[in-house]
Amino acid sequence: MKKATVGRIERLEYSTNEALNTICSNLTFAGRNLKKIVLTSCTAGEGKSFLTLQIAQNLAKRGKKICLVDADLRRSFLVKRYDITTEGEWVGLAHYLAGYNKLEDVIYRTNLYDICLIPIGRDVANPVPLLDSPDFSAMLDRLAEEFDLVLVDAPPVGLVIDAAEIASVCDGAIFVIEYNKTRRREIQDAHHQIEQTGCRVLGCIINKVRFDTISAKKYYNKSYYSHYNSEYYRKDSGSDGKRKKP
Repeated sequence: MKKATVGRIERLEYSTNEALNTICSNLTFAGRNLKKIVLTSCTAGEGKSFLTLQIAQNLAKRGKKICLVDADLRRSFLVKRYDITTEGEWVGLAHYLAGYNKLEDVIYRTNLYDICLIPIGRDVANPVPLLDSPDFSAMLDRLAEEFDLVLVDAPPVGLVIDAAEIASVCDGAIFVIEYNKTRRREIQDAHHQIEQTGCRVLGCIINKVRFDTISAKKYYNKSYYSHYNSEYYRKDSGSDGKRKKP
């Protein structure tokens, strides 16, 4: 298997890590039949690819075998944004679906907890015929047999039909919605479009939320998190996680 190196790894705040823990725990308890999960959004720039990678890392830390499929064949930023490199030229999903490469040729093992990645390989102007082919569905089924979970990073559902095509062969869908930006009507239309494919909508992730702008700030405020993240707590904690008496 080829190797790929993720050069840029973003450091997350404590509150973000806790939110991701909640999301991943919910996914873990969602059912064993949910093996192929597509993540999409209503519009571009809502943080879909960022969250897909973070969820993959979080689950991989728990010992899950994860395959991340970059299916945004029109305009993917995953490889560029995270400075993912490999030896030689990239081959990926587009090459496999077009019949140029075998599946084992386009799977890369990364340096992030052994997460495997299938990049797009190259941009495709009209990827619908490729995504609608039996090869794509068969590929996801095969990956679901080899991995504990397959995460598919799809284009925004409100812009192109690609996400609906992808969802039609997945077990569940998650929406990533930017807080205080996406309109309710856009969310309703996107939700309806995914439901029409027969794919189960698992829920949505509200992204880019400032904790001091929501009603829960009295509990999830900076002083609450600073208690668990302070130098005093970390240095003077016992093995049971409780703070020692001075």
